[in-house]
Amino acid sequence: MIMRKLFLLCIVLAAMISCSTSAEASQPVVKTGVEVLRDRGFEGLKGKRVGLVTNPSGVDRFLNSTVDILFNAPDVNLVALYGPEHGVRGDVYAGGHVTDTKDEATGLPVYSIYGATRKPTPEMLEGIDVMVYDIQDVGVRSYTFISTLGLVMEACGEKGIEVMVLDRPNPLGGNKIEGCYVEPGFFSFVSQYEIPYVYGLTVGELAVMINSEGMNRGQKGNQAPAHCDLTVIPMEGWTRDMLYEDTGLPWVLPSPNIPFKETPMYYAASGVCGELYGFMNIGVGYTLPFQVFGATWLDPEKLKARLESYSLPGVSFRTIYFKPFSGSQKGELVKGVQFFFTDYENARITETQFHVMQAVAELYPDKKAFEVISGYGLFDKVCGTDYVRTEFQKRYQFTDIKDYWRKDEEAFRALSQRYLIY
Repeated sequence: MIMRKLFLLCIVLAAMISCSTSAEASQPVVKTGVEVLRDRGFEGLKGKRVGLVTNPSGVDRFLNSTVDILFNAPDVNLVALYGPEHGVRGDVYAGGHVTDTKDEATGLPVYSIYGATRKPTPEMLEGIDVMVYDIQDVGVRSYTFISTLGLVMEACGEKGIEVMVLDRPNPLGGNKIEGCYVEPGFFSFVSQYEIPYVYGLTVGELAVMINSEGMNRGQKGNQAPAHCDLTVIPMEGWTRDMLYEDTGLPWVLPSPNIPFKETPMYYAASGVCGELYGFMNIGVGYTLPFQVFGATWLDPEKLKARLESYSLPGVSFRTIYFKPFSGSQKGELVKGVQFFFTDYENARITETQFHVMQAVAELYPDKKAFEVISGYGLFDKVCGTDYVRTEFQKRYQFTDIKDYWRKDEEAFRALSQRYLIY
């Protein structure tokens, strides 16, 4: 009897191992650009003096830093690092100036490109033959790393330095496109290119587009188009219908308030509203950055009911109560809604925040977004226009801006087809 039980146990264990192995084998595994570069024997870098723009998100699937990979690669002479917002090692909080320093692990000089200057100076680029860029993007125009990329491309083009982009997945997938183009007068570090707010390209695809289409026109978009000698090292195994969870890759936060692989989609859904300081708490300073809309004075049940009455496709709401750990409302009881994308493909993610602003105006006429804040400059910059604000402010109805917010999407989708790598 004992032997029979042992035999049955072995069969069960073997079946479990087999299922586990099959599950692992079926799990899509994407190779990022840095891994493909390594597989190719660091082709394009051997015998050259290399600079690297990166941050903690620049890792391979085993969490080895791109800094260390290139520093230890045979015949690759990594000579300098360049720190964007938050720094090479991620030790600078949002908005804080990055300073020139020395990397403790490698001893390499680290030049700040988010401090006194956001564009590498000629002195910073002395002795560089090729500049490598490896940062995880989030697929949203206002996220500053793609602006840093453009300024790096501009500076390197002026010096005749090659630029190599190591491609990574777009965590929003490769099909989601939402929002209007940036208008003249509203180009900035948070809206540096004439592209939609959500652009549906990998950072490599975007780099090729802005280089080829002459979109790289400086931080304020008022310079002659800048071009550079650009190479993109593509991924292997990534497809446009993949969200980050489908890639089999670990998520390393590219900035302090993007802690989870799902956070980028919520950043796209609330980040514009988050620029209206003094209006709503969007979870920054709590455990759910960008995934809530709340205030101390709200009735969460009323807000939830009003939002549900709009029948927004693919988004659901629940009431939430929380006390932020940091920020202007630290320790105060904030009440509101947490939102979830239940049908991401059909959801209009960026429009969630405008419906929240509408709901608040309907429920609390004395709390209308643009009437309780101290300024709206950043809101206009991330929108890429003041039209969204001025038209919405008249009645606080999303229908008044819907057509404008969506007007450039199909044109951009057609344009981007020329630059798809995957």
